[in-house]
Amino acid sequence: MANLALYRKYRPKTFGEIIGQEHVVQTLRNALMHAMVSHAYLFCGPRGSGKTTLARLLAKAVNCENLGKDGEPCNKCSACQEINLGRAMDLVEIDAASNRGIDEIRELKEGIRFMPVKLKYKVFVVDEAHQLTKEAANALLKTLEEPPSHAIFILATTETHKMIGTIVSRCQRFDFRKFRLEEIVQRLSTLAKNENLETEKAALELIALSSGGSLRDAESILDKVSTFAAGASTKRITADQVKELLGLVDINL
Repeated sequence: MANLALYRKYRPKTFGEIIGQEHVVQTLRNALMHAMVSHAYLFCGPRGSGKTTLARLLAKAVNCENLGKDGEPCNKCSACQEINLGRAMDLVEIDAASNRGIDEIRELKEGIRFMPVKLKYKVFVVDEAHQLTKEAANALLKTLEEPPSHAIFILATTETHKMIGTIVSRCQRFDFRKFRLEEIVQRLSTLAKNENLETEKAALELIALSSGGSLRDAESILDKVSTFAAGASTKRITADQVKELLGLVDINL
């Protein structure tokens, strides 16, 4: 069996594990604690900033059978376990980059009409929502204007300016930011320890710098470097290995 990529293996299962987007996390937890969950959210921000991860976490929390007083999902009930294992039929994820047409949205609208199969809410996560065609976006808008009580929509986009203004106005908008260097290094250090990898801090800093502020890209690079280092005489991940793998060149003036 193939090994899971690090970003999938260590995907956060609680809000407390999320780093870098504290303003989003706190607002969502408050909404959960005070029964103020909206029917539609818009997560905006650069790729690799945790939009899809938080969308799945929110989907799990609204359906959790034993939600904590702090808004955290229990990760033990059947709803949490189904979502963690990717088996929840009532969590519908659509990649608008490859399913951007009116037919897909019409199919979505048909699915919305029916009550959830097992969970309390049907949650629809539309990734790269800005890539929907005009016709598809208008069909989605109609659905957002008259949403059934059992449906929650979470739209994610890297290009908010391409979204139809009327759709944006019907969603609670959250802006995600790029991760800071120290946040990425801290996260990579934690993953390395979990994987029993010995690392140079300079190596992790190079990976973080090369990620462009994307945590997912940083975790993918660490994955590649750990595989690259597996054939070395030492299991230690060094800055030189990162430079060699990424084709980085030292410039000495």
